[in-house]
Amino acid sequence: MRLFGLSPEDLEQDVDVWSDNWLAFSLFNALATQWRTGACGATGLDYTSIRDVAEYLGIKRKTIPEIFHDLQVMEAEALAVMAEARDSSQ
Repeated sequence: MRLFGLSPEDLEQDVDVWSDNWLAFSLFNALATQWRTGACGATGLDYTSIRDVAEYLGIKRKTIPEIFHDLQVMEAEALAVMAEARDSSQ
């Protein structure tokens, strides 16, 4: 977790998710082990795993393009948080 700038407390926070965002959030959460990483940490989600993970969750393939932008917004924010944590630890 430290590699990604997270602490145990980061995983124990309660958050509200609007119903319109639930599928994208569920997919993002299930992709938690699918980050591509480099020398400086995470660089983004492995997009090749999205369809398979979505299928495991019961998300229809035709729905993926509808929620993909939301998934990218969450990915970008997660990367920003990880970069901020990485920068503050140096």
